Amino acid sequence: MTVEFIGWMAPRVSSEILPPNGPPFDRSVIATTAHVHEEAGFDRVLVGYFSNAPDGFLVAAHGAAVTERLAFLLAHRPGFVAPTVAARKLATLDQLSDGRLAVHIISGGSDADQARDGDFLERTARYRRSAEYVRVLRQTWESARPFDHEGEFYRVQGAFSEVRAQHGGAIPVYGGGGSDAAVEMLAPELDTFMIWGEPLAEAAAFMDRVRAIAARAGRSPGFSVSTRPILGRTDGEAWDRAKQVLERVQASRTGPPPTPPNAGSQRLLDAAERGEVWDTCLWTPLAVATGAQGNSTALVGSPETVAEALAAYYGIGATSLLIRGYDPLADAEEYGRELIPRVRDLVAQRDRALASSGV
Repeated sequence: MTVEFIGWMAPRVSSEILPPNGPPFDRSVIATTAHVHEEAGFDRVLVGYFSNAPDGFLVAAHGAAVTERLAFLLAHRPGFVAPTVAARKLATLDQLSDGRLAVHIISGGSDADQARDGDFLERTARYRRSAEYVRVLRQTWESARPFDHEGEFYRVQGAFSEVRAQHGGAIPVYGGGGSDAAVEMLAPELDTFMIWGEPLAEAAAFMDRVRAIAARAGRSPGFSVSTRPILGRTDGEAWDRAKQVLERVQASRTGPPPTPPNAGSQRLLDAAERGEVWDTCLWTPLAVATGAQGNSTALVGSPETVAEALAAYYGIGATSLLIRGYDPLADAEEYGRELIPRVRDLVAQRDRALASSGV
């Protein structure tokens, strides 16, 4: 089995240490970012969803138009576009990209951000809505004849789509969430369950929970783990760089970091409270400095050290690894030179060893 590498693509370059520069939408930035990730050996890039950001469908379409191999993971929030409409939009984009599309279902971790687009549904209900949304997406993609659906959130009659995914069947569906409600609702529906970089033992236990719930529905999802690698030629050099990144993040703040309402962020902050460094090189202070808003734990070390740490996540069940740097383009290039090939070699060695032992 191979491991999938996912990067990050946005219409302008920015990070926690790089203030946004230039217009909110820059087609040249999209093209450059797509080229950098394709040449670096990434399999896919995540196109994010924010209530004030350019439309991700069009960002992904432009990225696909300027690349040949790179695939796209499009973040999409249920609640604003009917699932039958979204299914046709996604299938159309999949056709335009020659079958290189997957969708990342974002239920919405911030009530305030949801409200900006007019959604006031409470958090637990949003997970129920996401689960129903995915079911209608799949039925729209797969049904050979018009169908009716009547659920808690959606009702359609005679729904049918003439446009289908490039390779037939359903487009791959990713998603996630750290709460009990998220796991209960989404584990039976997703192809890949996404989690942030937690200590290995806790990540493994969480994966086991997801597997057990998914198994009741006859499904066996893969997993994606998201981290922020910080590399140096040596471990010491990497730690010096990590501390500089932390100082810049802290200096950029004008007040205390926000208190996150979502369970996934709370899990990261709980790990940070119990220790700064976990396993070999998982570093938590950056999660604290940013309020654990999204992917915010770092893997710090030489390429060899970080590659081993990423391979360890593969060892517990991660089929995808989402890695994003604090200097997005330069770090993506470095990951392509120094990190991705090493991880792929370690994964291949592990798989050969397991095969030879009969596991």
